[in-house]
Amino acid sequence: MACRGHAGRPLMEWLGYYLALGAFVGFFAGMLGIGGGGVMVPLLVWLLEAQGMPRDTVLHLSVGTSMATILFTSASSVRAHSARGAVRWDIAWRMTPGILIGGLVGSAIANVIPTVLFAALFTVMVYAASGNMLIDRKPKPSRTVPGPIGASAVGFGISAVSAFAAIGGAFITVPFMLYCNVPMMQAIGTAAVVGFPIALAGTVGFIVGGWGSPVLPAWSLGYVYLPALAGITVASVLFAPLGAMAAHKLPTKILKRIFAVLLFVFATKMLVGML
Repeated sequence: MACRGHAGRPLMEWLGYYLALGAFVGFFAGMLGIGGGGVMVPLLVWLLEAQGMPRDTVLHLSVGTSMATILFTSASSVRAHSARGAVRWDIAWRMTPGILIGGLVGSAIANVIPTVLFAALFTVMVYAASGNMLIDRKPKPSRTVPGPIGASAVGFGISAVSAFAAIGGAFITVPFMLYCNVPMMQAIGTAAVVGFPIALAGTVGFIVGGWGSPVLPAWSLGYVYLPALAGITVASVLFAPLGAMAAHKLPTKILKRIFAVLLFVFATKMLVGML
């Protein structure tokens, strides 16, 4: 299993697919501040199944590997946005304590929470956020980001959901910050920062959750498949700065609409998949 997959294809051949996936995800991570898990997980499931891995392990491997790759795409995206002054570090620091706890909790309950109920509630929330962005509804001018306790509580909720669904958090973080009157470019840059501790907590949870499992393939670290992690990471880190560059050249309204459409697609895909 370590060297060959489905139909005897060598592992290096599959690495090409992982590189292509990483380039695609990395570009959008840089442009929209997303970790890319919403796109990455279903494609990873398909690739791992094609390699001949057991069906009862591919979903957990895909989620765990996706969370691990977000560590690197987030770091690359943060560097690009920070160089352009588009990161609200004060907001990120307020949310981080809750994020770290929430990620561990989310990954721990990934196999316990009723998935259909979760999918329905999450989809309603995402549809509402994306609908507000599409119609460009303006928040009250007086609304601001909550203080340390409130921001940490929001971070906990975002991180718990993100760890369970293998997303970097921007699908919820960006609408939340726009709701608090944070400018779009700062919301995207800050979401990239927030994605790192979310991914860190989630990755630790999935490594621990799969540690020592006898059914996992070779080159796995818990529920993180290292060959996929390597291929996706190399390409995504290279392409994330290109996405960030594109973000700073596009009008805010276009960015909002792109993000809103991705929200609708992600939520629908997630609901259909869980049903």
